[in-house]
Amino acid sequence: MTKTKKEKVCVDGEEAAELPAAAEGNGKSYHELVANVNPIAQPLASKKLSKKLYKCVKKASKVKNIRRGVKEVQKFINKGEKGIVVLAGDTLPIEVYCHLPVMCEDRNLPYAYIPSKVDLGSSAGSKRPTCVILIKPHEDYQDSYNECLEEVSSLPKPL
Repeated sequence: MTKTKKEKVCVDGEEAAELPAAAEGNGKSYHELVANVNPIAQPLASKKLSKKLYKCVKKASKVKNIRRGVKEVQKFINKGEKGIVVLAGDTLPIEVYCHLPVMCEDRNLPYAYIPSKVDLGSSAGSKRPTCVILIKPHEDYQDSYNECLEEVSSLPKPL
């Protein structure tokens, strides 16, 4: 049982039209990803804010200034570390990380949900999907961080 590669046949530039969609990650649009989010995923970042957050995560991971995963993020929130908490909205079961928004609100940390844990993991430079990331401030990407911080803080919090 060996795998065989399927060859793509290029017909008048159709292959070139498909490349940008595959370059974004799993090839699904924002609206398709939003259809799969959990009911607790509030406040959900807009498409524009999601892209900004992905870029900020990418910049932060280059200087190793992020915390990934539920255990690590929870530990550093308890220690009093500051930053932006980015949660993936399509994580199942929701009991895995449903306590984190309450912890963020208690410590006045801004947080937002994005639609895809696969895209969140890949923006952090990992092949594995991740359901939560804490972006810490750093002078290398301060402008991008401040912009994301302002927009995430202005999102309406759930009741």
